[in-house]
Amino acid sequence: MTDTPSTGLTGLTLDTALRLDAAEAARRLGHQPGSLSVPELARALRDSGASAVVITGNPHDWLDTPHATGWLTRPRTGPADHAERFERARRAGWVVADAAVLARLPDGAGALDLPVLSVDDQPLPWVAPLGVPHAWGVYAIVDSAERVRACAEAGVGLVQLRIKARRDDPSVEPEIRAALDAVRAARATTLVVNDHWRTALTLNAPALHLGQEDWLALRPTERTTIAAAQARGLQLGMSSHSLWELCRARGAGADLIACGPVWPTTTKDMPWHAQGLDNLAWWVRLAGRPVIAIGGVLAPEQLEHCAATGAATVCVVRGLGDDPRATLPRWQRAWDAGQALPRRPAPAWPHATLAAD
Repeated sequence: MTDTPSTGLTGLTLDTALRLDAAEAARRLGHQPGSLSVPELARALRDSGASAVVITGNPHDWLDTPHATGWLTRPRTGPADHAERFERARRAGWVVADAAVLARLPDGAGALDLPVLSVDDQPLPWVAPLGVPHAWGVYAIVDSAERVRACAEAGVGLVQLRIKARRDDPSVEPEIRAALDAVRAARATTLVVNDHWRTALTLNAPALHLGQEDWLALRPTERTTIAAAQARGLQLGMSSHSLWELCRARGAGADLIACGPVWPTTTKDMPWHAQGLDNLAWWVRLAGRPVIAIGGVLAPEQLEHCAATGAATVCVVRGLGDDPRATLPRWQRAWDAGQALPRRPAPAWPHATLAAD
């Protein structure tokens, strides 16, 4: 439920979501305007019983919700309130954090309109979209240097080494080093290191992929270290499953943004509903960055449909089988076929990927 402005804090319940400006927030709390910061106002409203708070402004909105907290910065000035679109999104089943994003996106908006979301109480500058993205084709995800070598020999353009080990595990560095040697020998393959960012930077890996939780867990100085590596040429990929995560990935300066799961997947226990091809096409249109399609891609025909959305690359995990050298040609043919299809149109709005709060 979205609360409508009224005097005082009476009527707030655990399912009350507030969307209001700073002056109204201060009035409700009995404070003079400007006596508390915007984050302090939101926190006080949450403490008073609101389930979620969005304090609107121009050009920043402050989110304090169960799913996301931070400054949502839109690229353009204009009317500070878009209450009708927020209400429409809530009625369509979107959680408050996602509804706040949609409130800033008029129907027919392009990538220039996507806000960015900060991870703390410091607003981020808006991040401009990139130009026409490069297309990498099949994105192989493997768990060993030997499988990286097989993918490189098969001619895959992008391969991720996903090692499920603690960051201080002594086996991680030699495995990443061996994977880097394998792709350097192949020359046409880029290695993406998942999660183990310190080792990736130490070994001068060309690309890194982080999940949203990994990014949030970093200290500000660590995020600065990664940003400095990006300035030297490191490519950063980041996962996203919702609109606020998409905006956070943009704010993080991600070079590639994953949209998933496109189809239901059993490789991870996640609360997210499947994105489907419609949301994937919307991500491609709005992300302003090359988009990775990931999740539930088990057959080449699925990869072909993903390619037709304009996704820059499509992840294949279990479909690689025992010998990627034998299986990858079929996946590559599916990519080529999808690239030749007419581009799948994107909907005006995507569908919700998380049960409404």
